[in-house]
Amino acid sequence: MTLRATLIGFSAILMWALLALFTAASGKMPPFQLSAICFLIGSLPGIAVLAARPERARLLRQPARVWITGIVGLFGYHFLYFTALRNAPAVEASLIAYLWPLFIVVGSALLPGETLRWNHVAGALAGLAGTALIVGGQGVAFDSAHAMGYGAALLCAFTWATYSLATRRFGAVSTDVVTGFCLATAFLSLIAHLLLETPVWPASGFEWLAVAGLGLLPVGAAFYAWDYGVKKGNIQILGAASYTAPLLSTLVLIFAGFAEPSWRIALACLLVTGGAVLAAKDMIRRRTAPA
Repeated sequence: MTLRATLIGFSAILMWALLALFTAASGKMPPFQLSAICFLIGSLPGIAVLAARPERARLLRQPARVWITGIVGLFGYHFLYFTALRNAPAVEASLIAYLWPLFIVVGSALLPGETLRWNHVAGALAGLAGTALIVGGQGVAFDSAHAMGYGAALLCAFTWATYSLATRRFGAVSTDVVTGFCLATAFLSLIAHLLLETPVWPASGFEWLAVAGLGLLPVGAAFYAWDYGVKKGNIQILGAASYTAPLLSTLVLIFAGFAEPSWRIALACLLVTGGAVLAAKDMIRRRTAPA
């Protein structure tokens, strides 16, 4: 079950790799408006399951702490991430925000039954170094004038790591509750949009397709897969492997013609892939050991 669940969790990372491409293709819609629409779309598969199997609706009856954790995790992460991008340069803010996989790996030591090994930390640090090469390809320059944005990015990383670790502790809670998390996040994003933004709608059918793709995959199915993966799979491997998301995202942009290949990306490939393999070496060894 652990390998299968870990692979399902990794499928979320693969879907997140499409986030930049779909976002770039979705037009100029402001972030909270886009978030509201995408999370509403992301809730539809869960709603369809509940409609087809109404007896599963009872699985939504969960303690308040489960709902608070899920809603703060999904909406809080996106609110803080957008706040960081509004108040700091995108490169530095993104690099700080991508501390969350490292926080997950290190924080997993606090979970019952988990053992943090040197290869987990080393793999996560290698992934962070590879991410730094990708995100900071044009250089990184931290300026105290953007302290608010940096702080929001750090809180963003901490929020997602805390949500993921807390989700692990709620292992008996059905993934059906993610439907409710998505609906609540869509509602809160709509409120933030109405308070902070001016509506901008997609200008073509192609942009609407990109928005639908966002809602169905990186801002939809990915959260269901991640929930199942961190509950049932190897959370240290998933944490370290999460650094493949920005790498794969960059590779997707290159193949789609939105970015150019470079030696930094090649080196990042080695660091991120090597880090993920290093973090997973114990599981790989168990799977290949003779019976």
